[in-house]
Parts: sequence; C-alpha cells; structure tokens
Amino acid sequence: MEERNVLGGELEPCGTEPVTGFYRDGCCATGPEDRGSHTICAVVTAAFLEHQRGIGNDLTTPMPQFSFPGLVPGDRWCVTAYNWARAFQAGAAAPVVLAATNEAVLQIVPLEALREHAVDVPDDLSGL
Repeated sequence: MEERNVLGGELEPCGTEPVTGFYRDGCCATGPEDRGSHTICAVVTAAFLEHQRGIGNDLTTPMPQFSFPGLVPGDRWCVTAYNWARAFQAGAAAPVVLAATNEAVLQIVPLEALREHAVDVPDDLSGL
C-alpha cells in the first residue's frame, strides 16, 4: 500500500543529502518497527537542534553505526512525531515539509500544528 502525506497525496521524498528516513530511503515512511514514528519531514534549525539536545536527543553528533551523519541547520530530516511535538510545546518546532510528512503523524500531532510550521504551503488551501 502506498503511503500518503498529510495533504492526502503521495508521500514525497524528504531528503537524500543526508539520506533520511527510518528505513534510510529518503522518505518518512513508517511501519510497526518504527516505534518513534519518524514521520515528520522537518527542516532542522539551530533552535530545534538545541532543543533536541536538551531533551537527550542529540541530532548533531555523527553515529556511523546507525548511518547517521549528524545534522546541521537547513538539513531535511524525518524526525519523530513525539520529539517534534515536544519542541512545538517548547516553542522550538522545526519547519515542516507537508508533502513529505507521513499522514501517520496525524495520530500524534494535529494537522493545524503542522500547518502552522509548514514551509511548502500549496497554492490551493481548500484541501487543508
């Protein structure tokens, strides 16, 4: 079954430099083994990275054993819904690429919170 984005369309790739995704396929695809729900395609910012480090989720240090290069501001990365929501509550949410954000996230984060931080708002908002 094809995974969908939060706008109802086909899930678009999030990023390949560095290659993101729970499955390291460039997409925010998810499955039962993805306990953290790596479903939000975020454009990480310095504030978001600092917040994540503060909650024990260091996204800047490379971890080659997990094919993780370490992130810098501006990278697109499939972040966990839970940690993005924590950053949102703290006022440090990263911008979100809606077309590349998996609809599965809507079980955890409301669409209006994602839209508030969207960086790829479509011309026709009627479907939102």
